[in-house]
Amino acid sequence: MKKTFKGLFLLALTFVVVMTSLGTENKAHAATGFYVSGSNLYDANGKPFVMRGINYAHSWYKNDLHTAIPKIAATGANTVRIVLSNGAKYTKDSASTVSSIISLVKQHKMIAVLEVHDATGSDSTADLDKAVNYWIEIKNALIGQEKYVIINIANEWYGSWNGSGWANGYKSAIPKLRSAGLNHTLMVDAAGWGQYPDSIRDYGQSVFQADPNRNTMFSIHMYEYAGGNASTIKTNIDNVLNKGLCLTIGEFGQYHTNGDVDEAFILSYTQQMRVGWLAWSWHGNSAEWKYLDLAASAGGSLTDWGNTVVYGLNNANGIKQTSVRASVY
Repeated sequence: MKKTFKGLFLLALTFVVVMTSLGTENKAHAATGFYVSGSNLYDANGKPFVMRGINYAHSWYKNDLHTAIPKIAATGANTVRIVLSNGAKYTKDSASTVSSIISLVKQHKMIAVLEVHDATGSDSTADLDKAVNYWIEIKNALIGQEKYVIINIANEWYGSWNGSGWANGYKSAIPKLRSAGLNHTLMVDAAGWGQYPDSIRDYGQSVFQADPNRNTMFSIHMYEYAGGNASTIKTNIDNVLNKGLCLTIGEFGQYHTNGDVDEAFILSYTQQMRVGWLAWSWHGNSAEWKYLDLAASAGGSLTDWGNTVVYGLNNANGIKQTSVRASVY
């Protein structure tokens, strides 16, 4: 009996040691940067993080960066999504430029979501691959920044309202990024110029499973189609969360080309469901979309749209009321 008891004791002790070791390894892995677990995003300290931020169109306003970023930070935003270019359509952003952007964003205690804009609306896997190759080309500016940077692989890649082609593209793109040593949380925009959330509902799990790190989140762009009314917004958000996937609203406005957007419900329901959002955009939209400017200029005062995003409607659910800084700061 003594031998049996001793054997059982040693077996139990070994089990405890192994499980403790595994737990330590898991925490260490998580601590390298942002990570997703189910429908939640966590920062490197294991604290839940909900994006409350603003898009900045750096690719077209490169000279305004040092004016705009401090002003965006002053709103209380915890995240800024930066438009970059791989050179396929717009002026390319070098690795040194990206390093400087990350440094500036960190200086102002925000998280940087970096996106490549050149493949917007394209169904071409070659265009998606150019975006992937760009991240790999500048990876020395990114590796080591996993606590502060999320990689939004390609803005609104896949313009068609078709989930299978969208999913196939990303199921090739994500492993290629991982093989290159990029272990950041990855963000994938929905098909249909970001406005076809059924692509995530129907195929998001297969895209997530294609990531060997299981560290991919998804983004819906809520304009007139994906965000036109409360019922549509609720359905689109719930359909992703019910699949156990992590979601943010990567862009949204209060109006768009073909109709109204229910921005009040976007603000309230995302707060209720703890879903992040990033409003489009700080400044510089063309005359046709000027109503989407959050500020009158790079360093200017807030517009009506800007006041809605920053202060909310009836002083509820805006950046000022809901933004919480990442605990890594």
